[in-house]
Amino acid sequence: MSAAVIGVVALLISVNSVEAARSVHQKKCRQITQGYEQIKTAANTLQINNSLFSATRSGCEELARRLLSDGASLRARDRFGAMPLGRAAEEGWVDLVTLFLDQDAPIDARDTEGSTALFRAMAADRRDVVRILLARGARIDIPGRKANSVIAAAAYRGSAEMVQLLLEKGADPNSIDQFGKSPMSYAAGRGWAPVVRVLLDGGVDINAAYGNGLTALMWAAGYSADAGYLDALEVIDLLVSRGARLDDKDNRGRTALMIAAELDHDEAVEALLRHGADANLVDNEGKTAAQLAPTEAMRQTLAGK
Repeated sequence: MSAAVIGVVALLISVNSVEAARSVHQKKCRQITQGYEQIKTAANTLQINNSLFSATRSGCEELARRLLSDGASLRARDRFGAMPLGRAAEEGWVDLVTLFLDQDAPIDARDTEGSTALFRAMAADRRDVVRILLARGARIDIPGRKANSVIAAAAYRGSAEMVQLLLEKGADPNSIDQFGKSPMSYAAGRGWAPVVRVLLDGGVDINAAYGNGLTALMWAAGYSADAGYLDALEVIDLLVSRGARLDDKDNRGRTALMIAAELDHDEAVEALLRHGADANLVDNEGKTAAQLAPTEAMRQTLAGK
């Protein structure tokens, strides 16, 4: 099959997928509208507001407009304390977000976890909504759940563009959440080199120690399971090239090399050794990286240094 034919097939599949999604969306909105029609005559305020939340979650703009005309409140809250704007932002419904803002929805209202519409949008990676909320004046200094900042949510999602935008709006790149993590912790630990670069360019101290004394290099060495090792290596190389200290220790006395060794991150171990990490250092329990390593192959790699 030629490349041209493959391209046409891929396009048709994409178009069909979009049409299928649109059909499902329209069907869902018809169902919600029919449900409202059945209760409308005797509906009380709570029921009208609940219908608005249903319409919001499913992106039913026409019904949402009708419900607002029928008395639904944009200050109503669901059982999690979220207002309609927060739900629309989280779902990524640009038209509904714009509609609610045009009708004076409280832009910085927080739910029971403390999250605003802006935080919900960024945490769900709804970048178009984030741009709208920022343009309409949403505050960037209000933390969301677990004291996580909007810029930390952007770093977690790996969006260098959003991190840069938030920095330009005045976001604090050194914000710390309840877990002792910063935007840099999330970016380095998830292998997002472009985000790490933006944060460094934004003035973040490359050798800053966060919760439990963990530096960016340590987070990169102990990268999360959903980060590819090649991405982690890119972050390690970037950090070292920008001046990260190889042998700093966390509150357990462990270096980035020890962390990588214990997790059997062999590529990270080799990269750190190549950069000059000291394999002879010991942690607070007197253990070297080799003694922390779970496999003989890892121990042999470390013994060679």
